[in-house]
Amino acid sequence: MPFRSRSRPEPLDEAALYQYAVGALARQMRTVAELKRLMSRRVEQGEVGETKIAAVVARLADQHYLDDRAFASTYTRLRQENQSFGKRRVQQELTRKGVQAELVASTLETAYAGVSEEELVRRYVARKRISKPQDEKETARLVRRLVGAGFSFAIISTLLKSWELDLILPEDGSAEES
Repeated sequence: MPFRSRSRPEPLDEAALYQYAVGALARQMRTVAELKRLMSRRVEQGEVGETKIAAVVARLADQHYLDDRAFASTYTRLRQENQSFGKRRVQQELTRKGVQAELVASTLETAYAGVSEEELVRRYVARKRISKPQDEKETARLVRRLVGAGFSFAIISTLLKSWELDLILPEDGSAEES
């Protein structure tokens, strides 16, 4: 059966578009840019659609349902605490989500001010239960993984030079905390 292209849904009026936006925000926290992208498929093309989107975004911002500053700080805190991601990874994700560059910079500066990147990489390694690499191939794989998690080469090389995270002991296979 051949795939059919998705037809564009009927354009919504402003009240229905508002309800659609509230539903989208109820399912997931979003930035202004993400919400505009979602709503753009639900309105007429051109100035009429842009006017509807702008009115809905302004209404949501007035009601504090939509706030890029709050989104950026919450998103950064969750990525840092729950996934132990490095600063660069969070910066890339926020930029991809459409948060303004100066807001990203100030949010990251605040969130990562009291956090040691070395401690963060150690938490990441412990959380993922990554053991010390035994050869060059495993080392290269670990470096790629840590770079993908947002850590700098300087921190990764420091970790590799002073590996104090023997998570799996060779004698009994039990885990040890650092």
